[in-house]
Amino acid sequence: MSQSIIEKAKETLEFLKGQYDDTPQIGIVLGSGLGNFVEHIKIEREVSYKDIPHFPVSTVKGHSGKLIFGEISGKKIVAMSGRFHFYEGYSSQEVTFPIRVMKLLGIQVLLLSNAAGGVNPGFKVGDIMIINDHISFGTMNPLIGKNIDEWGTRFPDMSEPYKKNLIAKAKEIGAKANIALKEGVYFVVTGPTFETHAEYRMIHVLGADAVGMSTVQEVIIANHMNLPVFAASVITDIGIRDDENIITHEEVLEAAKSAEPKLAQLFVNMIAEI
Repeated sequence: MSQSIIEKAKETLEFLKGQYDDTPQIGIVLGSGLGNFVEHIKIEREVSYKDIPHFPVSTVKGHSGKLIFGEISGKKIVAMSGRFHFYEGYSSQEVTFPIRVMKLLGIQVLLLSNAAGGVNPGFKVGDIMIINDHISFGTMNPLIGKNIDEWGTRFPDMSEPYKKNLIAKAKEIGAKANIALKEGVYFVVTGPTFETHAEYRMIHVLGADAVGMSTVQEVIIANHMNLPVFAASVITDIGIRDDENIITHEEVLEAAKSAEPKLAQLFVNMIAEI
């Protein structure tokens, strides 16, 4: 008989508690090209995904595939260096399983980062966009199926998926540190294809400022478990423009890498003040 997700989570939790004694306060998910953020972590323990019971394994370039325990700005953290995506063939429950586990480990806040395509014509490559809302219709909702009442309600409220107090804190930090920050709505698609010109135009018309292939399923699960979320996108390409631009994953990684120091500073300062 196959194990339930609760049983799997308990086994994973037991394994990780055997690897690391402290309780992390903050969970972090490092997206495409943001792997060097680990340099800011006083690393106390690293665990490869392949060694963690019931964890998927990251298959995407730019996602290293390990769970890092340690300290930033005096706070205990756990960071996913590499996330999982629906387009890799994982179910939405598998994609979000690590978020469940981080909450069960004791985190009180979740910080998410990603690389995204800009659909707001006022954006440029290298901008950092605070996500203040999302449109989730472009991917599978990870809560489909039997609800686990001990983890959260059947019908979670999503009127504030990204906490306003954390957004205000980020803006305050950005102003002090001279980090220019945009703000907007993130539209999720399954990928792995980049969007057509018509799709970019549709996404813009529907009210989004950026589009990407991750994050939203993680946010839904965090909200289901009453876990406050802050998320930011690095704008790595601009979808709506006149020239016949071709987007490659290598260009996305390069653009994310150039913006990484600013996003890293924002996250480090936020962790200090949370």
